[in-house]
Amino acid sequence: MTLDFPVIFLLPTNLGVDELHELEEQIPTLTYDINEAEVVLGNVHRKQRVLFELRKHKLVTEEISITEVDEPTSPSPKRRRFQTPGSVTTEDSDTASDGDSHPLLTQSTQSTLKAAPATVRVVKLAWLTESLNAGTVLPIDDYTLYRGRKQQRKPAKPQQASPAKAADIIKRALADPKPSSHGSRPGSSHSTASHGRRDHFITKAPALLHMTTSEHEVELPPIPDYLHTTYACQRPAPRHPPNEPFIEELMKIKTARTLLGDKIGVRAYSSAIAALISYPYPLQSAFEVARLPGCGPKIAQLYQEFREQGELQEAKEDESDPRLAVLKLFYGIWGVAETTAREFYNKGWRDLDDIVEYGWETLTRVQQIGVKYYDEFQQKIPRVEVESISNIILEHANKIHPGVQMVIVGGYRRGKLASGDVDVILSHPDEAVTRGFVEQVVVALEQSNYITHTLILSTANTERGQEPVAWKGNEKKSGTGFDTLDKALVVWQDPHWTTGEKKNPNPHRRVDIIISPWKTAGCAVLGWTSGTTFQRDLRRYCKKERSLKFDSSGIRSRADGTWVDYESGPNGEPAPDMLTAERRVFEGLGLEWRPPEERCTG
Repeated sequence: MTLDFPVIFLLPTNLGVDELHELEEQIPTLTYDINEAEVVLGNVHRKQRVLFELRKHKLVTEEISITEVDEPTSPSPKRRRFQTPGSVTTEDSDTASDGDSHPLLTQSTQSTLKAAPATVRVVKLAWLTESLNAGTVLPIDDYTLYRGRKQQRKPAKPQQASPAKAADIIKRALADPKPSSHGSRPGSSHSTASHGRRDHFITKAPALLHMTTSEHEVELPPIPDYLHTTYACQRPAPRHPPNEPFIEELMKIKTARTLLGDKIGVRAYSSAIAALISYPYPLQSAFEVARLPGCGPKIAQLYQEFREQGELQEAKEDESDPRLAVLKLFYGIWGVAETTAREFYNKGWRDLDDIVEYGWETLTRVQQIGVKYYDEFQQKIPRVEVESISNIILEHANKIHPGVQMVIVGGYRRGKLASGDVDVILSHPDEAVTRGFVEQVVVALEQSNYITHTLILSTANTERGQEPVAWKGNEKKSGTGFDTLDKALVVWQDPHWTTGEKKNPNPHRRVDIIISPWKTAGCAVLGWTSGTTFQRDLRRYCKKERSLKFDSSGIRSRADGTWVDYESGPNGEPAPDMLTAERRVFEGLGLEWRPPEERCTG
């Protein structure tokens, strides 16, 4: 039974990514817009921290004293069902919609808008977890850290123009050309300086969606059955969907949110993008967008803006933001994640020279190599070169042990014309061959001068007897197993050239060599092939629908931790090849087979 919670905004502070996503799935009234929330839930314990978080999320409140009369903390179920943003929202808000309609998008849009709740409580996370364990919504007062009345942000005081200036403004306004029917009005673009956007986004009034009579007359295509699920692993996600230009704009915003550490925004945009990629029809209206899982009023509004302007203002501002430009530069360094990129920026570094001059000794070896070969690593690797590198690896592997099989995974297998790196999985039907095999392959390629640097050499899978990662129960918070197979991350350079230069002119390439035991090779191929959101939802599907734990090292039962073998045949015979094993994993999990070209979820 779904508990009757008030509308909740979940603070990501002090929560790991997996823990955050797990909590989101347990909140039936979750909102991504703090202005909609009646309860702000967080892993916080002091009032000072609460006030800091409210300021950080641009929510202005006035504290309510304990002597004031309490208002209801929850609307009636009917009212909550149609709850929509009020007069104030945030740019990073999003409201998921799994249904076929939303009142914000109906013909009577204005009349259906409800005011945002007037008060907000900030409540300890224990209230949610203990309510779920008890099977009822517990009294909230004992868990409340702060209660406030929401205030409108004060607008900037307008400057008074002198009569002469006012007359001049009117004169120039009359001389302005009429607005074009396409694109923005002359002089209507927003200055990025005026936004002052850094780690958090500016609060602004939401635009209402206007539907013309002709739009009401358009008969929308039915939503495909596979889009009635929230799991991206149950839907086709082609490389070039019909609404690719709009999706590319959303991807720009998602990248900016990633760089700025907005975990909730990244999650929301990832889900919306995956749904839009799977939608097989060209979009005709914002109402059509809002019907899709993971999409809601915010994404619908963005589509309306894109339809009218041909671009998204936020994406445009992101591309001209000097801070984001630096963060993207640092994020492009091999071995630098978004958190490290922000750390570099906060140290005052603004380019690669700053890193070399002021922080070289603090870098890991992977990061140093990433800086050294930065320009070369930015060059994409065409498919023919990916195949050439992979075949050389397979040739060396079979010289060591004949019968080794290989699958090229990553973006190449999903159909990309060019890749950022080369990912290959090697396996052999004899489990004794794959034990410690990665070291032998790397040594052979180093001796042939193909590998110039070995940055990571992991034998974690060999060390645990080539068994799937142990399942340690629901209390385990970290580690997905994606990097638990034996592997080598190396720098590759073709040692052969005929152009006459004294120094090798061939570019350095990033190559990942992964070794999987045969009995779980299908899981390895599936995990290393699929897009990020596909992988995320595959793990979520296995957990929620099958009580299983999936990672690239294998599948285990969450009930008792035993290994679940979906890759062997009906009589226990091993799969004849790794691609057959991958198909058997789909079948065993109750999922429709999706070829790699349909797993491009972003």
